[in-house]
Amino acid sequence: MRQILLSAAALAAMLAAGAALAQTDPVTARKEGLKRMQANLEAIGNVAKDGGDTREVAPRAEEMVTFFRGFPALFPQGSDGNGSRALPAVWSDRDGFERASANAVTAAEALRTAAASGDAAATGAAVRNMGGTCGACHRNYRGR
Repeated sequence: MRQILLSAAALAAMLAAGAALAQTDPVTARKEGLKRMQANLEAIGNVAKDGGDTREVAPRAEEMVTFFRGFPALFPQGSDGNGSRALPAVWSDRDGFERASANAVTAAEALRTAAASGDAAATGAAVRNMGGTCGACHRNYRGR
């Protein structure tokens, strides 16, 4: 059995994403975390689309900021097994991957600000921007 040591940042990201403390597999942690981030983005988008009070979903955007701040740490060397769809470029182009992750943090922070403002139109635009940021990262660093 292969063990992978996680940094404090990776552990914090896993916990922020709702992962169990005993869980040490970064592939599972990032899959579960990303599913939760997708659910958060969809929930925020639905409230914005319906013209609702986006302040109610601002905590979801805050969770996204926290998760994406620790995202690169969920990709330690050797974590490309266990059903991972991460492309080798995650490790061979680490600087690019970390820039893409930083873009996700920036987009999540803008989403948090928009949602906290209660402005449904601004939140909708921030949701679209966040989705574009996710897609840009997937194009270069995630297999189909």
